[in-house]
Amino acid sequence: MFKLWATIRKDIRVLLRDKVGISLMFVMPIILVVVVTSIQNSTFQLVSKNRLPILICNKDTGQSSIQMIKAIGAIGMFKVSQIPKNENKIANAMQNTDAMLSIVIPANFSAKVSAKSKSVAGKALTSFGLQGDTLKNQVGDVDPLTLYYNPVLQESLRLSVKGALQSALQMVESRETLRTLYFSINEKQLPEKLENEMLNNRTPINEIPVSKDGTRITPNATQHNVPAWTIFAMFFVIMSLGGSVVREKVSGSYIRLKTLPTSYHVALISKQITYLAVTLLQAAVIFSIGIWLFPYVNLPALNPPSDLLALLITTLICGWCAVSYAICVGVFSDTQEQSNGFGAVSIVILAAIGGLMVPSFAMQGAFKTAADISPMHWCLQAYYTLFLEGGKLKDILNNLIPLFIITVVIQIITYLGLKRKNLI
Repeated sequence: MFKLWATIRKDIRVLLRDKVGISLMFVMPIILVVVVTSIQNSTFQLVSKNRLPILICNKDTGQSSIQMIKAIGAIGMFKVSQIPKNENKIANAMQNTDAMLSIVIPANFSAKVSAKSKSVAGKALTSFGLQGDTLKNQVGDVDPLTLYYNPVLQESLRLSVKGALQSALQMVESRETLRTLYFSINEKQLPEKLENEMLNNRTPINEIPVSKDGTRITPNATQHNVPAWTIFAMFFVIMSLGGSVVREKVSGSYIRLKTLPTSYHVALISKQITYLAVTLLQAAVIFSIGIWLFPYVNLPALNPPSDLLALLITTLICGWCAVSYAICVGVFSDTQEQSNGFGAVSIVILAAIGGLMVPSFAMQGAFKTAADISPMHWCLQAYYTLFLEGGKLKDILNNLIPLFIITVVIQIITYLGLKRKNLI
């Protein structure tokens, strides 16, 4: 026990001298968590609270185009501004107003909507056994609206915008068809009150997040990002630990240990204990920032899971896996540059295929299969079950067991590497 304690003290002193490594393990992840969470939270608010600026170039003079503009404003997603009827100046107008979107309503929009509505109403009356006004000529489709968008607008947001505009267009066409049908049957205008009741009589949709403990806490950017980037921070101990292993190999520390009444197994256990404590400290710091600091910088607070024991066990296994991987890379690297270079790149790749950067459910084919071999994938799923689904320890065992197996495999590979290099 004395030998182990003395080795742990030595590793702590070596760690404290590595200022760059400490910065990479603590400062960089904290900045990363704050920045990424702020950006993603701003994106959520852009859709839910703030409004996208949108310019409308209305070449039409009828009522349908006016209703269309009102329908777009009623969506609640856009900040509507109208510009002169000059389609050639739309690009300049978007740049001058920082608008991301612009819509051009064609000149014959109202006439085409009215003609299409009369055609649909006539067919409906005929199917009812009534005599409806049928158009002799085939009525063409309404000329499409033209949507201009800034190329920086992400495809997911652009598709949401397109869906919202299609809903507004459908509302305008339905309103015109309903008015035509009512007038054809009653020979008088549709009362405004009845029109609103018929068009706005929609069944509401209740959004309820599914959780294992029955709670209904709405997930936010903090709940997604803090656990994910905590895992990233844990695995970045490779920048300090991997380099430390390489330095000891190059300096001949392993050789000298063979001449002393001790074993390198003590050194390995010491490094794992020391850096496992570092990973626990990383998690504690980042989680504390999410819980107590985020509300002061206008970010949603992190809601810790109810099962704190499960959180501790998950963090321990994740930290042990990160430490094991760092030691393994250090054992097989011949220089510190190799350890740092391969370690940093491999961590980014494991994070990408593990779901930290792109959700794993969005992956397909080989990448979805590759996610299962990334320890970060199992770490993330365990944290998500705890933080987002309100799970307990029994609910994350199917994630912790594969993570534990991966860690043991890494430990075995490390041991075989030490034997092959005659270091133990």
